[in-house]
Amino acid sequence: MTNTRRTAAIAIIAFLAAIAGVFVGRAVLPEPSHTGAELHALLHDKLTLDANQHAKLDALEADFAVRRKALELELRADNARLAEAIQAEHGNGPRVAAAVDACHMTMGQLQKATLEHVFAMRSLLKADQTAVFDQAVVKALTADAR
Repeated sequence: MTNTRRTAAIAIIAFLAAIAGVFVGRAVLPEPSHTGAELHALLHDKLTLDANQHAKLDALEADFAVRRKALELELRADNARLAEAIQAEHGNGPRVAAAVDACHMTMGQLQKATLEHVFAMRSLLKADQTAVFDQAVVKALTADAR
C-alpha cells in the first residue's frame, strides 16, 4: 500500500470512529439541560411580572438573541478555521494553536454576553423576585451534569 493510500485509509477510519463516538455518546450520556430556557421559563411562568417588566424582558431577549446568534456564527467560523489549520498542519502547530485561541476568545465573549443578559434580566425584577431568580441561577450553574 502506498503512503498516500495508507494515510487516506487512516483518515477514513479515524473519521468513522469519530462519528461512531458521537452516536455512542448521544445514546449513553444524558442530554444537557438548557439553563437559559429554564431561567426564561422561571421569568415567564413562575414569577409574576407586571406589564412593564414583560415589555422590558421581551426587548432584552430580542437584543440578546441577535448578539448570541452573531457570536455563535463567529464561533462556527472559528471552528472552520480550526479545521483548516488541522488539515494543513496535521498536528498542534502554530495555526492550530492560534485557531484554538480564537475559539476560546469567542466562547469567552459568548459567556460574558450571556452573563450580561442574565444580570440585565435580574435588574428588571423587584426585590421579592430576585431571591427566586438568584436561586435558579445558582442551581443552574451548580447542577450535577448527570
